[in-house]
Amino acid sequence: MTDQELPNGFTGFSRRKPEGFVSAHDAMGGRSPLTDGPGAFGARPRTAASAAPSAYEAASAAFGDGAEAAFQYARDHARPDEGGPAQFDPDKLRLIPALDRRWAWTEVDLNAVRHNVTAVKQRLSAGVRLMAVVKADAYGHGAVRVAKTALNSGADYLGVATVDEAIELREALVNAPILVLSQPPQAAIPLLLAYKVMPSVYTPDFAIQYAETADAYGMRAPYHLAVNTGMNRIGVRHDEVVEFMGQVSFHRALDLVGTFTHFATADSTETLDFQIQVKRFIEAVSALNVAGIDPGIVHAANTAAAVRFPDVHFDMVRLGVGLYGLHPSPVTRPMIDLRPVMSVHARITDVRTVPMSEGVSYGMNYRSPGSVKICTVPVGYADGLRRGLSGRTDVILRGQRCRQVGNICMDQCMFEVDMRTYANRQKLDPQIGDEVLLVGREGNSIVTIDDMANTLGTINYEVAIGFGHRMPRLYV
Repeated sequence: MTDQELPNGFTGFSRRKPEGFVSAHDAMGGRSPLTDGPGAFGARPRTAASAAPSAYEAASAAFGDGAEAAFQYARDHARPDEGGPAQFDPDKLRLIPALDRRWAWTEVDLNAVRHNVTAVKQRLSAGVRLMAVVKADAYGHGAVRVAKTALNSGADYLGVATVDEAIELREALVNAPILVLSQPPQAAIPLLLAYKVMPSVYTPDFAIQYAETADAYGMRAPYHLAVNTGMNRIGVRHDEVVEFMGQVSFHRALDLVGTFTHFATADSTETLDFQIQVKRFIEAVSALNVAGIDPGIVHAANTAAAVRFPDVHFDMVRLGVGLYGLHPSPVTRPMIDLRPVMSVHARITDVRTVPMSEGVSYGMNYRSPGSVKICTVPVGYADGLRRGLSGRTDVILRGQRCRQVGNICMDQCMFEVDMRTYANRQKLDPQIGDEVLLVGREGNSIVTIDDMANTLGTINYEVAIGFGHRMPRLYV
């Protein structure tokens, strides 16, 4: 390949140098900034003439033992090439833990998952199954680990939203039945069959194509029939289910494994719309039975209905938000003990005293009142800490709530620590590296996902999922 053929405008600098070009390595007399000179990894002792502290000394002063470990790693694993700068072993670099690459993480309490599954299972009659809904990467908690924990705790089925979510579970050797809770595109049918994943079905075209593809491979085409009882999102209309089955059930490969609907208002105090949906669903299932069609596993209850209405447990309930210790509404709080699964943590990356009246963060809509220290943590709205929470949420430092201040940035946010002395409160002295809790409980202080959702005027589902996008997870 010529220089002109290299993609994206890159040229072959490794094979030719522009006229007058001098590399940094040559300019330093053959020394490497990674292995030679003040501030280098593995640096030799400085002479008296070198007054500035080395990078190692500066980092050690700021980060303590963490810097020692990082610099020791560099000294141990740099591999000098003959006549060139030191190079690092990529395999060794990959072993540096995610929590040491960025001081922000979520903790997922798998014991809480076990508790929540057990708490719901105890409300079910013998023989009623439980589906653990792990869509959206288990609501931001990590689908594979949560799915395995739920199954080991008594769940029978798994529910996902997309084919790729199902494939992720199969490739992690999860062998339980998996239902995609909507009808995928027809082009995804070979993936359903290859990975043994059941789709929801509600259009004849998809059902026939699914059956034809399965038959061509000598396979069955199992599915769950989605019934629209009033939410009007997906599904065959409740009074047309027999007609629909007449259009598709002739195909020898199709296998109706289950029939389900979804409640729009099971979490509301007003139950009229809920009761209408229940009546329509029962009539639809009865119509299938009268027509000689076995509806398979009948399921309708989401978390709210599973907790509030035992009469709609049918053959299986679907545990979604409750699996993660979050309540679908205040109505369910006194009815069942659910334990939050997620907490959000960070370490302080900067501490500074900001003079009175000086601003903090974009827009400077917060001004220092004086006698405070402003601390920065590396969590922002790209990590799920929504910008709408700016100045409206707290963090917990050593068991005390501290006010978040200034606009939350994409990757960072700030909070203030009052440095004044109070008779009834221990004075805090924040330091770089101190752990801070953004969601969770420490002592008598607590910040919850529900608090944030209420402040934002949204639901806890949305907030929880946001925290699962970028931060590493620690399973405890």
